[in-house]
Amino acid sequence: MDFKDKLKELREQRGLTQNKLGDICGITGRSIQNYELGVRIPKNMLTVKKLAEALGVTTDQLLGDDGFMLVEASEKYGVRGAKQAKDLLSEVTGLFAGGELSEGDMDEMMRAIQDAYWDAKEKNKKYTPNKYRK
Repeated sequence: MDFKDKLKELREQRGLTQNKLGDICGITGRSIQNYELGVRIPKNMLTVKKLAEALGVTTDQLLGDDGFMLVEASEKYGVRGAKQAKDLLSEVTGLFAGGELSEGDMDEMMRAIQDAYWDAKEKNKKYTPNKYRK
């Protein structure tokens, strides 16, 4: 289940509106709406921690492996980096559809791809124009 679906399900289970959850976490109800629609992801782990605490779950349960990668990409490289990470994950996920790999092998492969992504981002930093650097 994706982050957006987990967030909505957990919020509804707790009987919270988007605005109420936003108030508890110190963000807008509109941000919660955008997270649940999959339009945006939290920009940093602090926001994820606040959401997880308000919903009574761990950050692992709320995000999953893919979600962590997206939030980390957003923290390090902004919206552009998060979009690149999301595109990569969706392409790689398609490779696993209908495959015969075990869950453990798929997890290991995803970790290797994520590590390769982070390595490439670090190596390519020196070629990034200054206006895109943080």
